[in-house]
Amino acid sequence: MTLPPGQRAVKGFPRFGVELRQPPLTIPDGAKIDVTGDLTRTVSLAPSDLADLPRRQIDASLHCVAGWSAIGLRWEGVAFHDLYRLTIEPALTLDAGVGYLIFVGLDGYRSITTLADTLAHNVLLADRLDGQPLTPEHGAPVRLVSPDQYGLVSTKHLCRIELHRSEPAGFYHPTKNIQRALRTVRPHPRARVWHEERHRYLPSWLTRRIYRWLVKPPAPLITVTTPAAPDPHAQKTMT
Repeated sequence: MTLPPGQRAVKGFPRFGVELRQPPLTIPDGAKIDVTGDLTRTVSLAPSDLADLPRRQIDASLHCVAGWSAIGLRWEGVAFHDLYRLTIEPALTLDAGVGYLIFVGLDGYRSITTLADTLAHNVLLADRLDGQPLTPEHGAPVRLVSPDQYGLVSTKHLCRIELHRSEPAGFYHPTKNIQRALRTVRPHPRARVWHEERHRYLPSWLTRRIYRWLVKPPAPLITVTTPAAPDPHAQKTMT
């Protein structure tokens, strides 16, 4: 297997995210995913509603922007493009013009991505990992999984999807210290791992050095071959 440029594989799948100093989130009863934006009717999904949509399974790694990757993960859920075409798109107003999405988690974290990137064939709303229901550590009850983007896009504990015409302001978390840190990081608007789009303005070679200096891998490293050039088709998808 190969890794995107600048990534190092770690053993297992360590918990990561802005909430690391807190215990795993307690999921409230009746958690739902609400969709907001230019809609003609209310769109709200309980995790059980995903069972009524086409199911998909993918083998895909998750790549942290800090430079480590959890490899060999098997995700199961609903392809986002199926959810969008079957559930969200029919509810849009005629002049909706959706260009960007915000995915909001129960922990307050918000990721911003383009609609085009989120409609990629391997983007899931995942509720199972390696044959088991998601645990709170990894995003229960439902999380976004976008394998071709850095893990900062793959919001855990998904509770809301916001539809926007243009790129929203970079509001990532309601906690001031976390928001200040994420604003300093300046995530790239597309965050594609095979293009090494880590920072909105800084070059990848510099950002990579800064992250390796500031952030230690959360688990022991393992040796994996790194390709000489980007390979956007490295992910294996199964239906």
